Amino acid sequence: MNVETFKLIVAGIILTIAFCVLGWEMFGNYREWVNYDRRADELLRSVLTSEQYCQLTRLGYIDISSTRDQERTYRVPRGPGLVRVIEKGRETASLCLKPLEKVPDADIVVMHKLLIEADEETYLQTANRFAPVGIDGWYY
Repeated sequence: MNVETFKLIVAGIILTIAFCVLGWEMFGNYREWVNYDRRADELLRSVLTSEQYCQLTRLGYIDISSTRDQERTYRVPRGPGLVRVIEKGRETASLCLKPLEKVPDADIVVMHKLLIEADEETYLQTANRFAPVGIDGWYY
């Protein structure tokens, strides 16, 4: 066996080990994220009413009534997206409020619900406010 062949074999072994370690690391992170997601879904189920949970699974969003204004509803999406403010049946604004780090979608829904119900004024002051966004991203 010459030196070049030996170098190629050693390089191949090193690459194989590196890919195995990388794969194991990625698999571990995936398992960890699945566990976070499962726990977030359990929390979501415990926080939402049965009607809200059915609406979320069926329509992909929940409507949360304002504690300050009977005519106002917040439409919170299950996944990433803006919260729609609906007043008297018409969308009046879009709100953006999200955590600095990546968290499961279920945790974001819980965050919106608890903040709106506990301290709507602070929620409105903290969220970034935009003109209402219509279907396909067109503005009204």
